[in-house]
Amino acid sequence: MDVIIIGGGIGGLCAAVTLQKQGFSVKVYETSPTFQPVGAGIGIGSNAMQALMNIGVGEKVFANGNVLHTQVFLNAKGRKLNSIDFSVLKEKFGQENITIHRADLHRTFLEALEPNTVYYNKKCVNVDQSGDKVIAYFEDKTEVTADLLIAADGIHSSIRKKLVPNSAPRYSGYTCWRGITENKGNVDEFTSTEIWSSTGRFGIAPMKNGQVYWFACINAREKDPFYQHIERNEIANLFENFPVEVSELIRKTPTDLILHHDIMDIKPLRKFAFGRIVLLGDAAHATTPNMGQGAGQAIEDAIVLGNAFQQLDDVEKALAYYEEKRIARTTKVINLSRQIGAAAQLRSRSLASTRDFLFPLIPSKLLSWRLKFLFDVKLK
Repeated sequence: MDVIIIGGGIGGLCAAVTLQKQGFSVKVYETSPTFQPVGAGIGIGSNAMQALMNIGVGEKVFANGNVLHTQVFLNAKGRKLNSIDFSVLKEKFGQENITIHRADLHRTFLEALEPNTVYYNKKCVNVDQSGDKVIAYFEDKTEVTADLLIAADGIHSSIRKKLVPNSAPRYSGYTCWRGITENKGNVDEFTSTEIWSSTGRFGIAPMKNGQVYWFACINAREKDPFYQHIERNEIANLFENFPVEVSELIRKTPTDLILHHDIMDIKPLRKFAFGRIVLLGDAAHATTPNMGQGAGQAIEDAIVLGNAFQQLDDVEKALAYYEEKRIARTTKVINLSRQIGAAAQLRSRSLASTRDFLFPLIPSKLLSWRLKFLFDVKLK
């Protein structure tokens, strides 16, 4: 079977690796002119690590990552609100939770592919179906025909919008800056931290080779013109009431390593497969980053889709199997992640104070149990 994948991000490349290992002819078409090693740090949960081990790239990903043992939640004064012990998940499910630079994960997939798999500077402008074939049309006036098209073209997927016209991204209510800088020793090597306040939220995660990834979120209007262009010191000033290391991390981050985005997701879809076209990753179920599951869910998609074709010869049955395995699960991630973001981004001081009073009363084991479904995943 000939497969074309629109989008050379994490989900698209993982799907390409998975399907090639099963003997499929796979081509990936990416809009960017070249591989661009950009992005910030991302978390790879033990659920995604299990999936990566299944396709033979997990060991290399793990070698490029930094293991997390604990996640700690603090208030703006630095008082501990609660924590999650990741070692419990390691004992139960057999894999670690790690942080990794997005570019390192991306590069690992590229290196696992056969030569001449990825084609750059190929912007898909339309797709069409005829019988059991699908055609992709590109901006450069070329077209490609295949037996299956995987749309892995991200949250703003033009293919999804054609298939599901009312599936536009929805704004979460907060905007976010992300950066990577050197760890000067004030960030524990195995602990990620989130600091919550009514004025914003700041997250810190250690990475490999003495680096640290951070994110900074504040409530704002969508596409707020002021926040679109503020400089590093102005970002730091937004968090001046947080522990001093927060503004220090921001100010010592190279300007070209700071990214800014409004945080978006999409309303859960009821369908991922449309004839010989199937949605994958953010194109299917973009979620807010509050659970660190964006990349992980895309990786799971790729593995489940590959397993579906390994077990079922019929394309229609394989895609139905993929939907059965993925729609309910990703819907739960989208909804829970949005709820977590709403709780973490409370603007009201009184509500935030109530949250900070009640949160420490929740047993840490209960927080881990709430996330159990993420890691207790069956990919076949």
